[in-house]
Amino acid sequence: MSAANVPLSALRLKYMEKKQAFLEENIRVKEPITLFKEWMNQALQTEEIIEPNAASLATVGSDGCPSNRFVLLKDISDEGFTFFTNYGSRKAQNIASNPNVAMTLYWCPLRRSIRIEGVAEKIPQEDSLKYFHERPRASQIGALASEQSSRIPSRKHLDEIEKKIKQELGDDKAVPLPNWGGYLIRPKLIEFWQGQTDRLHDRIVFRKYSGVEKEIDNVLVHPAENGWVYERLAP
Repeated sequence: MSAANVPLSALRLKYMEKKQAFLEENIRVKEPITLFKEWMNQALQTEEIIEPNAASLATVGSDGCPSNRFVLLKDISDEGFTFFTNYGSRKAQNIASNPNVAMTLYWCPLRRSIRIEGVAEKIPQEDSLKYFHERPRASQIGALASEQSSRIPSRKHLDEIEKKIKQELGDDKAVPLPNWGGYLIRPKLIEFWQGQTDRLHDRIVFRKYSGVEKEIDNVLVHPAENGWVYERLAP
């Protein structure tokens, strides 16, 4: 049977076994940023994962309609998660009207996923400028040439703009920062998911926001470090 004839409903991927379950007692530090970095390091060391920092970013526009696309996660800090984009793009326009966003990473070879919910805010311009000039020159010129999400008549139109910029800048002139920069997602929720073959998947969620500590009962909701709480959810 050719791949084209395989029904999607029949697709099955073998995940983890029970002896490999993701258990609370195996979390070295009960704090999600530390755990995120540990999982990311494992993804970075897994050869089959070509782009471990690829993340799906969901935003909601002023019309209440969601939009989703992939971005590259470029920094992880105690404050949150940073990505970069054109400030005129659809995602940036959505964030301007509604800063609540969600981000998901999925690493199939590890049978793991991380889901983040939080509030996005622009990072300082000097930080965006610093990272911009750390990028390959071709990427800098590409960002300057493209007014992301705007309509263009053809691919040729884009190539002509790029060519003109290269002629104007030559090989030495610094590429000016376009309407472009970073966003920091300050997380309120971070969920760690690990797939199990019997479909009793592991889901451990960390939450942090004003008043969340009142939910702690040490049965369903447990205290974590740095103001976070954690809980296990049914798959």
